[in-house]
Amino acid sequence: MIIDHLEEPLPGSSLKPTPPGEAYTDPEIFAREQEHIFERQWNCVLRADSLSTAGQWKTATIGREEIILVRTRKSGIAAYFNVCRHRGMRVCTTGEGRNKTLQCGYHAWTYGLDGELVAAPNLTSMPDVDRQEYGLKPVHVREWLGYVWVCLAEDPSSFEDTVLGEVRTSFGEVESIDNYGIENLACGETKTYDVQANWKLIIENFMECYHCATIHPELTEVIPEFADGLASQRAGGQVHGASFGGEVEGFTVDGSSGVSELPAVAPDQERKYYAITVRPQVFINTVPDHVIIHRMFPISESRTTVVCDWLFLPEVVEQINAGTLDVSKSVELFHRVNQQDFNACELTQPSMSSTAYRGGGALVPSEHHIAEFHSWWYESIGMPTASSSEGPAAEAEAVAEHAAEDVVEDAGESSAEASSAVRSTP
Repeated sequence: MIIDHLEEPLPGSSLKPTPPGEAYTDPEIFAREQEHIFERQWNCVLRADSLSTAGQWKTATIGREEIILVRTRKSGIAAYFNVCRHRGMRVCTTGEGRNKTLQCGYHAWTYGLDGELVAAPNLTSMPDVDRQEYGLKPVHVREWLGYVWVCLAEDPSSFEDTVLGEVRTSFGEVESIDNYGIENLACGETKTYDVQANWKLIIENFMECYHCATIHPELTEVIPEFADGLASQRAGGQVHGASFGGEVEGFTVDGSSGVSELPAVAPDQERKYYAITVRPQVFINTVPDHVIIHRMFPISESRTTVVCDWLFLPEVVEQINAGTLDVSKSVELFHRVNQQDFNACELTQPSMSSTAYRGGGALVPSEHHIAEFHSWWYESIGMPTASSSEGPAAEAEAVAEHAAEDVVEDAGESSAEASSAVRSTP
């Protein structure tokens, strides 16, 4: 496997190209990512238990769209586009709340928690208005691992084939991650990071450990093999369980013991760390006594919000809240890892616009599996790539040509629309 030590270069070349610099800086490319990735694929939005009672709602931004997530009275959690069907004003204008209905503040169109239009001024005098047809436009919802996942596409991809498929590839079977009982865990700590870097830089960083010896001294003390550049993630999406050091007692900032172990963890999962990426925006990290989940929300081509949850057994969280148990050492380890990683990404972002990086960079053998992410990215946004044998310059040229074609195509469509409008004017 790629993460093993290599005695000689892989056939062809030891280095594989990355996307060109503009893939991380171009607003037009970011717009394509929003449309073709985040607005079409499954996104992990929030903890289901954060909407614990009927009528409780929160808003979230996915791609370029804002949605409402609400706990209904009978059907669990539902999601809708935050757009009034009358004249388009935002229905919910704050981040969260609790109401019996959802009412637009412009003309008082009012929707039930099930999304149906239930009231509006003079609505009774318009009996032909279909209240379901003019209800809030729904968003597809799934609950998994205690989180709410949404897909904005009208015809969503299979959750089983995409999200669960990635987990199945990584852990061998979905049942392996079930050993951690993530859906039954409680959140002991949440930290939000405002990262001034492109979302792809964050994913690339998470997928490899070539940098670990340089910037993660605490992590490599707990997991010594990471100091050799051996990542937990492998080619083909498979994951290697990284073992704790011989003298290490737990996954804490100083290697001391942690908290109560999760009861169903299998013998081959004990004293091991696993990490997987669920594209496009989730990282799942598992250790024997807790689970760490990252959710990414790209804001722009150079800014990403990352929300990180530390999940423990409910009885552990009860003790945390009562002030009788301190898990700060468990939280501090990955908090430092996050800070170290995000700092590296922020220091990398400015160079993405440098002429020296126009043709992109390179992946060493222990990073070659990141090329699979790049291939998925190119395919997802419908952008061609030059073969690695043609070099990074050719790849940059291919991306630039495709972006230029998009601009010409969009301009042509606008011109045709304008011409049609002129012809139809009386």
